[in-house]
Amino acid sequence: MAWFWKKKEGEERPTKVQIAEGLWVKCDSCKEIVYRAEVDRAGRVCPRCRYPFRISARERIASLVDEGSFEERDARLTARDPLEFKDTKKYTDRVKAAKKATGLEEAVLSGTARIGGHPLVLAAFEFGFMGGSMASVVGEKLTRAIELAIQKRIPLVIVSASGGARMQEGILSLMQMAKTAAALHRLAEERLPYISLLTDPTTGGVTASFAMLGDVIMAEPRALIGFAGPRVIAETIRQPLPEGFQRSEFLLQHGQLDLVVERRELRETLRRVLAFFAGPPSQPAP
Repeated sequence: MAWFWKKKEGEERPTKVQIAEGLWVKCDSCKEIVYRAEVDRAGRVCPRCRYPFRISARERIASLVDEGSFEERDARLTARDPLEFKDTKKYTDRVKAAKKATGLEEAVLSGTARIGGHPLVLAAFEFGFMGGSMASVVGEKLTRAIELAIQKRIPLVIVSASGGARMQEGILSLMQMAKTAAALHRLAEERLPYISLLTDPTTGGVTASFAMLGDVIMAEPRALIGFAGPRVIAETIRQPLPEGFQRSEFLLQHGQLDLVVERRELRETLRRVLAFFAGPPSQPAP
């Protein structure tokens, strides 16, 4: 059993409520205790405030693509320890723990798929793998995904969920910003579409590189999107920040995004965008 404090309407003070663990979950946005089955039925979205909970890369892909159409690429690429880095733990130990927790070799899952019959190359970040941080292997997998889209002459979709560069790899991690941006420039020269989907959170070097370079940039509601954290920015400029600063709705209002899309509408929105760029879906050979 677990305890939560909940304030009912008309009460001056919150009441301590005991609930069964596993059946209920607390929303990070509205702070309400909601029935987990309702959240799952809504696609991992809070039924009270419509806040989209964080989901895994595999859950994300399953929610977007045609059933059975995803074929993973570069699954065996994994991080090394070029700096032999250690803080409170060895970098290699952190990577091993992340692999065990997520079942993935790295913080991004990539491959080919179809959405509404339209072929595409898809890469989705796994925030549970060291905060979705961009290691050198992540940059390599993204670059290979971009090159695959060029080779197959099909659109590219990247779903970002990241805390930024993986600092345990130092400059090698930061170099992935330029590497992925250069690969996207080649994609643009081939006149192939790139759709960037930003989820909560999309920050640091990911925001400063490929995440904001899409031909179409869309985001889920209330996603945290930015480079430095709001406290760092406020201390730097010595001014209070606007309400909702660095949330997707604020960025849409200020011209940094093209669309903010509810999770339940993402698949259909992507299908329509792909249809606009790619024409009618291809038919399988008889």
